[in-house]
Amino acid sequence: MDISAIEGRGLVMLGCGKMGSAMLQGWLAGGLSPDAVHVIDPMPSEWLQGTGVSINGEMPDDPAVLMIAVKPQMMGEALPQVERFGGGGTLILSVAAGTPIKAFQDAFGPGTRVIRSMPNTPAAVGKGITAIVGNADATADDMDLAEEMLSTIGQVVRLNNEMQIDAVTGISGSGPAYVFYMIDALAAAARAEGLPDEMAMRLAKATVAGAGALAEASDETPEQLRINVTSPNGTTQAGLEVLMGENGLAPLMRRTVAAATNRSRELRK
Repeated sequence: MDISAIEGRGLVMLGCGKMGSAMLQGWLAGGLSPDAVHVIDPMPSEWLQGTGVSINGEMPDDPAVLMIAVKPQMMGEALPQVERFGGGGTLILSVAAGTPIKAFQDAFGPGTRVIRSMPNTPAAVGKGITAIVGNADATADDMDLAEEMLSTIGQVVRLNNEMQIDAVTGISGSGPAYVFYMIDALAAAARAEGLPDEMAMRLAKATVAGAGALAEASDETPEQLRINVTSPNGTTQAGLEVLMGENGLAPLMRRTVAAATNRSRELRK
């Protein structure tokens, strides 16, 4: 991370739960001085208290970045503590779910540079993917800094507009839950074929994790990787004929993502 962009003026974190802690751990490991970090959190974790950062103490007058990482239901209570950082001097970077850019513009006032991000839970182990989008006041440098900061918890993609957040929510935001359910279902199928519980779950977890890692590392498409492992009239083909049937995985996944995306749109309204 470009530490010089933050070291001199400081970073304020409003909230530092699992997601915030995962990012902070990456920044500190990357060389950011604990002295540059100021955390506001009513219930700081034991880990956070051992980092050497300032917790619930005096904050800088003009921090480079204010990161907002509180739950949506706490936003109304939390934002007044940092409203003075609005107006454009400080970049507002939100990782809070469900809170639109307009809410921050209304809270911080005209000219405020706001970037909204949508991370997902694998960020806790550095394997997340985060979508970012900025308001009209956010500069190209702001977007670069946000991407660099968020890259400590995984990959980062840039959206063309905030409306795309709903689709991101339906895919990568909610997607880990779909995969966790698939792991459970795969393990249950293994148990039904006679494998013991612990072995069934171990096989299911490792298979999903390994396939995902291979898909990311390979230059071949997921389609080609599937073809590579499918021998004519073999066991994989027999299984895929069920998954790829008329009522198989593809239409089910389409309905699943559509339902989550539509729910996100409803909640936004």
